[in-house]
Amino acid sequence: MKTSAVLLISCPDRKGIVAAISDFVFRHNGNILHADEHADEGSNLFLMRVEFDSKDFTIQLSDFSRHFSPIAEKFEMRWRLARSDHRPRMIILVSKYDHCLVDLLYRHKSGELTCDIPLIISNHPDNQPIADFYQVPYVVVPVTKDNKAQAEQRVLDLITQHKFDFLVLARYMQVLSNEFVAQFPQRIINIHHSFLPAFVGAKPYHQAFTRGVKLIGATSHYVTEALDDGPIIEQDVVRISHRDSLDDLLQKGRDLEKVVLSRAVRWHIENRILLYGNKTVVFD
Repeated sequence: MKTSAVLLISCPDRKGIVAAISDFVFRHNGNILHADEHADEGSNLFLMRVEFDSKDFTIQLSDFSRHFSPIAEKFEMRWRLARSDHRPRMIILVSKYDHCLVDLLYRHKSGELTCDIPLIISNHPDNQPIADFYQVPYVVVPVTKDNKAQAEQRVLDLITQHKFDFLVLARYMQVLSNEFVAQFPQRIINIHHSFLPAFVGAKPYHQAFTRGVKLIGATSHYVTEALDDGPIIEQDVVRISHRDSLDDLLQKGRDLEKVVLSRAVRWHIENRILLYGNKTVVFD
């Protein structure tokens, strides 16, 4: 079990920030394992991720805030501390397509995704056998045009009962309401089967095929009230040609989707993402 902690910081850019943080960790007998930073000139914003070994740290991490607050106040920091021994609870929402779900469950079982999965929620029963194979509880919440509000409330009740940390929409083919999304900023990760901002909304591969594009992509992003417009975490593309049929695009797209989504989920779990505006910094 790792004994490290991750400090994520954003603040106005000025001299002395890195020195102050490094000195703080050193004075409390911590050892910096990784440090990465980014300065955005346009907004004069400084962002940093520091991972340090907390095994011999002279203050309790539960008391970190009291000791670090003077530095945070001096540099006007927004910050948070994450512990490596904390396993976040990820609830997956899925519809009929199973490729992203299977990839997440396999990576979780193999130890690549260091989180707990207390529940899978779907509006269809199709993926029950997959959940049973991986021994994850599976609840079906049917959604129709007449019961959408009640179904969403049922989903809300379920995720609250299971004390989740974040949600993953693994090809969940329902649009969540603005009221639902607003309750969980930066805690809902979606996979969109397009290289955003191109081809938003429904059937993006059909749109791409009709348009005759030479590249198709997939995008994983945090969900906001604006459809398919949240901060982008990861994207990837694959080349296509005039020989590719619509079915070829769908197959190539599915391969991209599962990889792009799993990368984004892993980076979220490992506390590698900082947001500013509608952008993200993903630290190595």
